[in-house]
Amino acid sequence: MGNKKVLIVDDEENVRRLVSSMLGNKYSVLEAKDGEQAVDMARSHKPDLVLMDIMMPNVDGYTACHKIKMGQDTKAIPIVMLTALGQELNMKLAKEIGADGYITKPFSLRDLLDTIGKFSEYPE
Repeated sequence: MGNKKVLIVDDEENVRRLVSSMLGNKYSVLEAKDGEQAVDMARSHKPDLVLMDIMMPNVDGYTACHKIKMGQDTKAIPIVMLTALGQELNMKLAKEIGADGYITKPFSLRDLLDTIGKFSEYPE
């Protein structure tokens, strides 16, 4: 199962480490600290899924999601927004820019696996 690549994008290292430790035994985990790095890594590593925070320095999650979804080689990569912003407007905006899912912080391992499991090619 470790051959599925998940890119975790969050400017907070402790969040990246937490999610990485939650998924590390099931997936091959990549990490990015901001949206700019996320776009570069999506293009170079072609992850099977991206878990991305919204509020980040340099390039925010909305912009990075849009750039990834606009790329010919990266548009099919599922992106799940992982954020403390749970308001309905944020969820709607995330969907409009191409996000495939949305998880609000704090979240449990079950929440994370259930959301990843919605993408049929992802084993739980």
